[in-house]
Amino acid sequence: MEHLTKETFQKKVFNYEASKDWKFEGDKPCIIDFYADWCGPCKQVAPVLEELAKEYEGKVDIYKIDTEDQQELAAAFGIRSIPSILFCPKDEKPQISMGALPKDSFVKAIKDVLKVD
Repeated sequence: MEHLTKETFQKKVFNYEASKDWKFEGDKPCIIDFYADWCGPCKQVAPVLEELAKEYEGKVDIYKIDTEDQQELAAAFGIRSIPSILFCPKDEKPQISMGALPKDSFVKAIKDVLKVD
């Protein structure tokens, strides 16, 4: 699971400095976990994302963004509460979910939002 910085985010997800309109740069759908080390619910989500990264390997990229370290990225998406999970399909606008999700909610979003079985 890769931790994104502003630079890698702009290459792999969305170059928000080049365009206001969403244009996904990745080659497969992705899930982005906006988290912080001090956040309890974020710690609950981490092992779930590890499992999903293995189960959907090659189909879905899973990234993490440390909101303490990458404050500009968090601000660009208006992240006010963590964890916030961004689901980015290949061809549609992303959807954001706030709070720690159980695994079955991730699986449902991967199917419904990301269109991956």
